[in-house]
Amino acid sequence: MNNFKKVGLTALAGALVSVSANAAELSVTGGASIGFAGEEKQSTGNGWSMNDGITFSASAEMDNGWNVTVKQIIDSSDGAAGAIMDTRIMTIDMGDSGVLTFAGTGGSSVLNAVDDVTPTAGEESWDDVTGADAIPGGVGGDDMFHYSNSNLMDGLTVSAAYVPSNGSSMVESSTDYGIEYTGVEGLKVGYATGENNAKVATTDSNPYEITNMYAVYTMDSISVGYQASESDASTTAATDESTTIGISYSVSDEFSVSYNTHDFDAGDYTSDEEYTGFSASYTMGGITIAGHMNTLENTGGDSSAADVDGYELALTFAF
Repeated sequence: MNNFKKVGLTALAGALVSVSANAAELSVTGGASIGFAGEEKQSTGNGWSMNDGITFSASAEMDNGWNVTVKQIIDSSDGAAGAIMDTRIMTIDMGDSGVLTFAGTGGSSVLNAVDDVTPTAGEESWDDVTGADAIPGGVGGDDMFHYSNSNLMDGLTVSAAYVPSNGSSMVESSTDYGIEYTGVEGLKVGYATGENNAKVATTDSNPYEITNMYAVYTMDSISVGYQASESDASTTAATDESTTIGISYSVSDEFSVSYNTHDFDAGDYTSDEEYTGFSASYTMGGITIAGHMNTLENTGGDSSAADVDGYELALTFAF
């Protein structure tokens, strides 16, 4: 009886695998890293950490020619142990009509996706330092929509995102839009704008209006980028501006270095926060060694505040 059950279940499992393989293309990828991070003159505790993620995806072509892809990422390294589904996304590629994405979790708006596109070999210059202010950007969230279309004109991509209200942290929905042009060899320019209702205080009924402009030019092994962002609010104290510049150099196909700067001007700051960052990375097959050193001056807009230096070194494996 037990042998009969075993054979029957094995046959059933084989049939299910066969049907699934015919209906959709399945793939599993992943990555893991070991890193050490810290800050000078700061007590940050244990600097060692591990990140990991396994991505499951399934894609299939529908009878009408559309391609549908579903992706889920298992990753508990950056959240609660019980919330291991880090990202759940469905993408519908409608050909000439564009691509529609619905993100159950892990979604990104248009502005979030281009918060800092200046070239770097590692992290942004405003990352991994205590007291750093976030660059003006959009809002992401659960159960949100994103649309893009790059078939309207050669080199042109238009995009839009919609984040529904959730009745608590975002009473009203948020939307943003963007356009990017890559029709000139080596050049990428873009503009994005929208509103972020997640940042609206309970005493302020006006959304934050955000604009973002950028340009990146690559020639041979050198890439240079400039970006300007602004977040307009109903009060001067809540209005922020930032300027970011980055340059990267590919020493070889495996090794690259970069230098980045970032100035952040909050409406209630007496001095701009000033960031500088150096990054380097080396890749050999599926192994990458990358590190960066960032410095923040005038923390919180205070010119008398001590500089803050942060650093990180990571060993990453892709499989």
